Amino acid sequence: MRKIYVLFLIVMLTCIGCQWQLNSSDESEIEVLVERYDLIESLYLTTGDYSALQQMSTDYPQQTRTLIEDVLKIGRVDDPEINVKFLDFYQDSTLQTLIAAAEQEYASMDDINQELSDAFNHLKELLPEMSIPTVYSQIGSLDQSIIVGNGLLGISLDKYLGSSYPLYLREDYGYTEHQRKVMTRQYIVPDCIGFYLLSLYPMPNRTLNQVERDTHVGKVQWVVNKVMKRTVFNTLYTRSVGHYMKSNPTVTVEQLLLNNNYTEIR
Repeated sequence: MRKIYVLFLIVMLTCIGCQWQLNSSDESEIEVLVERYDLIESLYLTTGDYSALQQMSTDYPQQTRTLIEDVLKIGRVDDPEINVKFLDFYQDSTLQTLIAAAEQEYASMDDINQELSDAFNHLKELLPEMSIPTVYSQIGSLDQSIIVGNGLLGISLDKYLGSSYPLYLREDYGYTEHQRKVMTRQYIVPDCIGFYLLSLYPMPNRTLNQVERDTHVGKVQWVVNKVMKRTVFNTLYTRSVGHYMKSNPTVTVEQLLLNNNYTEIR
């Protein structure tokens, strides 16, 4: 009877230990959710709803400032007339079409949230000291795809409506087939990781030739491939970085990104 009791106790302690490990693992997981700034923006720009404008100003002041001053470049947020300018700017029929298309295409972003969480968790394993940005979505005016700064990472949904989206095909917009190929849902997370890494590990503050610039981008794209666990980018430079890392297994990802001796990676 005593042996049965001891065996039962061992099993219970083992189960408790496993449960603790599982809980600890769960707690260490980072959940990255896209804040839907675009929905509030859309409400104001399509209906003129003043409460939506107030929410943009109070809940998302930095996002609103970045959109108005840095993306659209239509003025300063402290301009007394800026709200009218902002609303008027988006009354253009093309931009109204973009707003409607983005709402429809991104009615749900659950898949993006999951992919972002997985990617940033993996990236955090490679770069433990890295901070996780606040990610949000917005609707621009076919300008930047990803905006990074001040701990924020913004996704312009109007740049990810699909390679065959009618506006992208118009000659007056001048998008090449290669450009349209990456203006799809599946490139949102790789672009987020890539642009965020470039903000953390920018090109050196010196004149670089084209090969050096391409090599620096190749390093970032190689890390993106590693984080995404699939080949998103396949170029001469990502392949060169792959050969370099295979030949130098002790080099960490951070050391790779900080290394500005590009001749080593050719």
